[in-house]
Amino acid sequence: MRTIAIEEHFLPTAIRRAAAPSPSGPAVEINLGARPATFLDRLADVGPTRLADMDASGIDVQVLSAAVVGLPSRGIAPETEVRLAREANDELADIVRAHPDRYAGLAFLPLHDPVAAAAELERSVTGLGMKGAIVNGTTDGRFLDDPVFEPVLASAARLEVPIYLHPAPPPPAVFSAYFGGLPDGVADVLSRAGWGWHVETGLHSLRLVVAGVFDRFPGLQIIIGHMGENLPFSLARANQTLTPVAGNLERPVAEYFTTNFFFTNSGYFTVPPLLCALEVVGADRLIFAIDYPFSSNEQGRAFLDAMPISPADRAKIAHGNAERLLKL
Repeated sequence: MRTIAIEEHFLPTAIRRAAAPSPSGPAVEINLGARPATFLDRLADVGPTRLADMDASGIDVQVLSAAVVGLPSRGIAPETEVRLAREANDELADIVRAHPDRYAGLAFLPLHDPVAAAAELERSVTGLGMKGAIVNGTTDGRFLDDPVFEPVLASAARLEVPIYLHPAPPPPAVFSAYFGGLPDGVADVLSRAGWGWHVETGLHSLRLVVAGVFDRFPGLQIIIGHMGENLPFSLARANQTLTPVAGNLERPVAEYFTTNFFFTNSGYFTVPPLLCALEVVGADRLIFAIDYPFSSNEQGRAFLDAMPISPADRAKIAHGNAERLLKL
C-alpha cells in the first residue's frame, strides 16, 4: 500500500543560518524544547539517512515543510522574512527535483507582508511545483481571518492549493495569562504540545468559519493536524451554540469541516481520537502524517497498520486523500 506522510519537516539552510547566534541576537528562533542541538542536523537531513529511515518503515513519500516553530522572531523585518521564504522555498524545490518520487513540498510564506506572501505562494506553486503552503499559528497576534491576509487566502483559492495550519507558540500576552506562574519547562510544554497550541489551532479554525472565509472562498481547503486539534470532540457543541448566532454564514458551522477541512493524525498515534475524528468528519477527510522527525516513522507506520478500519478507508488515509488534495 502506497503511503504518503503529509506533515514532515526539514530545516532550510537559510533559516538555520538566521537562527545562529550573533552580536545583535538571532534573526529567528527555532525552539527544540528539550531536544539536543544535534537534532538540528537530523532535521536538516534530506539525503540518504532520511530516505533510509523512510524505507525502513515503508513511507513512500514525505510532503516536506520548513520547520519554523518559533519563527519569525518578534519584530523581524518583513523584507528579511520575504528573503528567507524565497531562499527556503527555492531549496525545497531543489530537494523535490532531486527526489521527485519521494518528496513533495509545502511553501513557507512571509506573512508579515501579506501581499508578498500571496505572490510567494503563486511563485512557489506555479514556478516551483509546491503543492500548497504551511502557516504557523498567528502573525503578530492576528489570525488568518484578519482582512489583511485576504490576498493569501484568495491566492490559495485561485490556485486550488491547500493551506496547512500548523501550531506555533502563543503570543506573549497569552502565554503570560494562561501559562504564567508555572515552572518554566512545564509552562513551555503546556503552552505547546501539552495542550495550548492544539486548542489555539482549533480556535483558529473556528474563527475562519465564523468569519465567513469559506463563504467568500468556497473551494479553499485548510489542513490541520493532531487529529483535528481537539475539534472532533467539541464540534457538536460548537455547532449547537455558534450556528444560531452566526447569522452571516450560509451553512451550519459543523458543515464547513466536512467540506473545507482535512485532518491529519500528525503526532497522534492512539485509537480513541482516530475513532472520534472518523465519526465526525469521515475517512474522506483524514490524511496520514507522522510529524517527522519530531515523531518517528516506526511509530507512525505501526499506528497506520493497526487502525481498526476497513482496507478501503486505510487506503484513503494512507495515500488516496493526499493524492486527491495535493494532486500528487
